[in-house]
Amino acid sequence: HIYGTMTLEQLNERLRTLAAKIQVQLIIVQSNHEGVLVDTFHKHRTEAAGAILNPAGLTQFSVSLHDCIKTMPFPVIEVHISNRHAREEWRGHSIISSAAKVTVEGLGWRSYTAGLRVLAEMARESGGG
Repeated sequence: HIYGTMTLEQLNERLRTLAAKIQVQLIIVQSNHEGVLVDTFHKHRTEAAGAILNPAGLTQFSVSLHDCIKTMPFPVIEVHISNRHAREEWRGHSIISSAAKVTVEGLGWRSYTAGLRVLAEMARESGGG
């Protein structure tokens, strides 16, 4: 169980259920490969109203993911299951945070659902959803 007491598929199902409830379309992509994430952002650049991203092990060092997020025409919300600042000191720094609109962390799997709710509100306020 990667996400506390649930599996990745259970988390994805919660996100799908929430997306249906708040009437947003959701594309879920999981990869440990930086290039796949960058390519996914670029692929959906023109039709997406926003993105939530858990950069995980790429949080501290992914210049290419940071640069990609900076070029997106939509908000990106960085999410983390744990509070990075309550862990090892080096985890507190995120190269992604300066590119993201906001960071939601420390809420367990709820960081994802909170991020999705905020993103949907932001998209509606800007006319993107």
